[in-house]
Amino acid sequence: MSQLIAGFDAGQTHTTCRLARRTTSGELEPLAEGKGPGVRHLAAPEGEERFAAALRLSMAAAAAAMGCEGVELVSAAIGASGIEAGSPVQAQGQELAVAALALPPERVTVTGDERTALRGAFPRGAGILVISGTGCIAVGRNGNGQEHRCGGWGWLLDRSGSAMDIGRDALMASVRMADGREQDTALRRSLWNALAVGSAQDLKALVVRSDFGPAGFASLAPCVDQLAAAGDIGAVAIIERSAAGLADLVAGVATALDLPCPAVAAVGGAITHLGTLQRAWGLELAARLPGAQMVLPHRDACHGALVLALDLIPDGRHWSGLA
Repeated sequence: MSQLIAGFDAGQTHTTCRLARRTTSGELEPLAEGKGPGVRHLAAPEGEERFAAALRLSMAAAAAAMGCEGVELVSAAIGASGIEAGSPVQAQGQELAVAALALPPERVTVTGDERTALRGAFPRGAGILVISGTGCIAVGRNGNGQEHRCGGWGWLLDRSGSAMDIGRDALMASVRMADGREQDTALRRSLWNALAVGSAQDLKALVVRSDFGPAGFASLAPCVDQLAAAGDIGAVAIIERSAAGLADLVAGVATALDLPCPAVAAVGGAITHLGTLQRAWGLELAARLPGAQMVLPHRDACHGALVLALDLIPDGRHWSGLA
């Protein structure tokens, strides 16, 4: 009989559940998907409750999209923000998912969303995926199935080439301009106008607010990118430094996995929507890894989760159905 599996992409803003059937040839046939609330780190207040609710509600939405009241799964895989492979948090997430989805432990896998994104981009073969959005990380797999990641250690510890990095570095430059340590340019004026601040003191008070955080810095990246495209020297330097940081991430993964000529895919809002960053990143990657080949990702993170879920099913031993 056909087998119903679920793949989850659980981010901080929302969670997507995609349901699929395993065909007789062993391939994936996507059937429906649904959205649910986002997750937060499991150690954060209400982290466990939000994680379990995100799985249940997104799966219920996917079932509703199929015209069903519920689904019975054979297996499921969850790629979630804040899950580190091999960590106690991963084990904690595994226990929560087993309970929320009513599946035996051997039919559930929980991992970081970068791992499911990697499997979506490169379902079966070797490759390196760099993700540059609000944050950034690179993760890869070689022909032996070994995986390695670089970056993604959070905005307080890491500085590699994300939208958050671009916005923060630009604001750092702006206060140096205000002090007279650097020449004042359109960069400072544009950023301060965007934030409606008139002085470095106002800026300092704004960025320490609890509602600013990484997203507040990241929101400035498009402005910096546009200034760089117009030739602003300070903005160009920031974009080039971020592009070099992304190339460093990929080079680190390539070295660890012995991939001198890797296939490299790039996803995320910053790398796909900021034109000057995208061009600078391509040049930096070519300089650091001349043998690298830029490719488009095969599929998305939800598909990667489905591939992982499919790997959990021994051939011909289990079934699933609709309720």
